[in-house]
Amino acid sequence: MSLELFNQLEQKVTDTVDALEMMKLENEELRGENDKLKEEREEWERRLNSLLSKFDSLDTASAS
Repeated sequence: MSLELFNQLEQKVTDTVDALEMMKLENEELRGENDKLKEEREEWERRLNSLLSKFDSLDTASAS
């Protein structure tokens, strides 16, 4: 293998490792964002269920 080919291979490996590291960082960032969005969704569901239960209690009181 010539030195030039070895240098090209080394550069491609380095570029690939750098790209993988960037992808890992982006993945961690996206996981954090996903966790935040899940928490927000859970809060909305909790609030919505609370409102729905209030409407149910109004319907029950009106029916009596």
